[in-house]
Amino acid sequence: MPTAVLLLSCPDQPGVVHGVAEFVLGLRGNIVHAEQHIDVESGVFFQRVEFDAPGLTAENLAARFAPIADRFGMTVQAKMSADRPRVAVLASTQPHCLSDLLARWRSGELPAEIGLVVSNHPDHAALAEFHRVPFRHLPVTAETKDEQERALLAALAEHRVDLVVLARYMQILSPRVLSAYDARIINIHHSFLPAFVGARPYHQAQERGVKLIGATAHYATADLDEGPIIAQDVTPVSHRDSVQDMIRKGRDLETVVLARAVRAHVEHRTLVYGNKTIVFG
Repeated sequence: MPTAVLLLSCPDQPGVVHGVAEFVLGLRGNIVHAEQHIDVESGVFFQRVEFDAPGLTAENLAARFAPIADRFGMTVQAKMSADRPRVAVLASTQPHCLSDLLARWRSGELPAEIGLVVSNHPDHAALAEFHRVPFRHLPVTAETKDEQERALLAALAEHRVDLVVLARYMQILSPRVLSAYDARIINIHHSFLPAFVGARPYHQAQERGVKLIGATAHYATADLDEGPIIAQDVTPVSHRDSVQDMIRKGRDLETVVLARAVRAHVEHRTLVYGNKTIVFG
């Protein structure tokens, strides 16, 4: 049975939960998942409601819910679980995150459609071809960055991309690209932010004798590596671990954390508020 999803936020006030439940009942719908959260500091209420909805589309759901949204001053996203977002994966030379996402997608773990792989290097053409995904090689230099990003945006539009995943894409995106896909670009950072930002994080970590290393997936913003965090994880290390040991363990973390973040987004379980991400279960 296809389900509908409402992701909403509004000022915290009495009657919101009742109003949403009453709306679903009026559709003769049945709630199958419901989760809510109140950000006490800001006084904002967040909710995700999933319910069976025969005959509904995202468009007519949003239109029918509009009076409730107006009544409570809500910001609302209306989604259908059967709709599969189209994803473009961008990578540079390192293949581990790209390969993992393609494998998870092919095995049916991701309710999405990977429709494009883009790289500033030609290395991953064979991998994309193996998975029968179009590959676009868009090399870039400091002098050609503007032209390359125009080509990138054209490719994303051509393939009707809804979500961009930076799978170790080692290029800084301009505000033009970021604004075109606001809260729809997910980056994996090889660090448990905000520690050890920048180049050679595992070298920094090894030199400091850390006992945990981590990875962070977040929405990309103009503030480099400081966007709203979706998922994080850590693994223990010790003085016995070399830089190469840490890199190997870090890569394992990066694949898992990035996949976890992408899955949360395509399953319509994330809400961005300010520099926070509410991630529903």
